[in-house]
Formats: sequence, C-alpha cells, structure tokens
Amino acid sequence: MTGSPELYKCDKCGKVIMVTSPGEGKLVCCDENMRLLEKQTADYKNEKHVPVVEKTAGGIKVTVGSTLHPMTGEHHIEWIAVLDGDMFMAKCLKPGDEPVAEFPTSNIDIYAYEYCNIHEFWTNKK
Repeated sequence: MTGSPELYKCDKCGKVIMVTSPGEGKLVCCDENMRLLEKQTADYKNEKHVPVVEKTAGGIKVTVGSTLHPMTGEHHIEWIAVLDGDMFMAKCLKPGDEPVAEFPTSNIDIYAYEYCNIHEFWTNKK
C-alpha cells in the first residue's frame, strides 16, 4: 500500500471502494462519479466514532469510541483497520458484534481506521 487508503462511495447504491494505490481517472458507479470520503477525526473522549488504540499482551486492540459505538442493523461499524508501515490489517464486523478488533503488532505508532454505515470514514493516528 502506498500511503493512506482512500474510500469512495456511490451515493446511489451505497457501494464503498477502498483505493490502496492512487492513479489516474475517476471511479464511476451507477453511471455517476463516486464521492471521495473525508477521513474524519476528533477527540476520542468526546466522539464515539474515533478508533481508540491500546497495547495488549498479543499486540494492539482497537475499540471504536471510548463509549462503545452502537452495533444495530440501522447503525453499526462495518470494519476496523490499521496501517502499520507497509502492513494493512482489517477486521470486518456485523450488527451485534462488539466494535473491537485485535491486531498482532507491537507497534502502537500506527493509523487506525473505521467505517460506520451512517457516519462514514474515521481515523486516529496513535
């Protein structure tokens, strides 16, 4: 992966695409250009969408929000990911799961990402 991932969303059908190597041209879905999603961030103590990273015995744990994000069918986290140098790791989630993922890395100087089905793309640099 060259740099930080980019997410694009089709506002007609809801499809989300992750680009790991940027290039020329536009991404098109449903006959319209896809929208580049902004990476949102905030103070994790005040915002339930920010990925919170902590060291564990086996690596790191990423929790979405200092107060756990809801995981209902209507409002949930679809995935949590980390970028550790040249390694990208992700865990897919579904409604009812806990919005937590563990990754086997001892490096806590990483980028953590999550995607909420309503509030979209969030990141935190630990």
